[in-house]
Amino acid sequence: MAEQNDQDKTEAPTDKRRTESRSEGNVAKSMEINSVLVLLVSVLYLRIFGQTMVDQIAGEIRYYCDLIGNPPSDIGSIALLFRHSLWTLALTTLPISLVIMAVGILANYFQVGLLFTWKPLTPKLSKIDPIAGFKRLFSMRSIVETIKSAVKIIIIGFVSYTVIRNEFDSFLILANTSVEAIWAFTLAVSYKVIMWIIILLILMAILDYLYQKWEHEKNLKMTREEVKEERKQMEGDPEVKGRIKRLQREMARRRMFKEVPKATVVVTNPTYIAIAIRYERDEMETPKVLAKGKRLMAERIKQVAKECNIPIIEDKPLARAMYDKVEPGDDIPVEFFTAVAEILAYVYRLKNRMAA
Repeated sequence: MAEQNDQDKTEAPTDKRRTESRSEGNVAKSMEINSVLVLLVSVLYLRIFGQTMVDQIAGEIRYYCDLIGNPPSDIGSIALLFRHSLWTLALTTLPISLVIMAVGILANYFQVGLLFTWKPLTPKLSKIDPIAGFKRLFSMRSIVETIKSAVKIIIIGFVSYTVIRNEFDSFLILANTSVEAIWAFTLAVSYKVIMWIIILLILMAILDYLYQKWEHEKNLKMTREEVKEERKQMEGDPEVKGRIKRLQREMARRRMFKEVPKATVVVTNPTYIAIAIRYERDEMETPKVLAKGKRLMAERIKQVAKECNIPIIEDKPLARAMYDKVEPGDDIPVEFFTAVAEILAYVYRLKNRMAA
């Protein structure tokens, strides 16, 4: 079932899916990069400042050896000695600890950016589920981690054997040298072994990061149903949205038809378009469109106009031009002033005759 589900995930992850995954701490990150960078920086730091650290520790050992013959006798001297020991320990170990911590933080930052979340630390019952744990033991991730561990062991063994074999002739000469020379030679060979191991582990870490990125993208992929469901949640159900739009259009029509009895004249196509226009000299500076419609709505507007004794004037060019450029509630544009003025003048003359 799990394989079938993975096969159904053919759609690229959406931005919402990526954001949710990132907020939960689920990002593409290789711990191999962190480990190898910390190892590299630690070795380089010891290479540069190792002698200084050894001198500090040796000085402390000599200092305590001198105290054997004259140990402190009071509490104050013992407390002072204790503080001195802590201070020396801090000066020796704190710099390299800060460097390692900074490298670990930067390695994470360059891989995933700035991210802080407590969700990965939240207790989950699924983590202690024995069945789920048994499945994780034989999952693809577990197999990959096992292979990586085996490759690391092979790399360390192969590099160590190769470097020591190449230096085997030098080992025979060490029998006639001083302790300092043996110590220096041992450190040099160890440094060479570690640096070769680090170089190979860097290549392995790059491959691991590419694999983690590929696996992360694969896990983020979605099925078509998931994409549709997410789109519904973000944009709303299409059926509901369509129903809302229909209700809005119906309400707009009702409001528009309520305005038709206030019209001064209705301009028609004559059967295809109807536009209701209102103009009162004492109340308005320019004529205003109250309603417009095509086909059935045009017939409805004309029917209301007839019931309210509103003049209906046929003007095909004006009706067509105004329908595309004017909405209900808008003032008549300047380009239509002359044509509308002529129609309104005719309507007023007609009303005056009827009144007379």
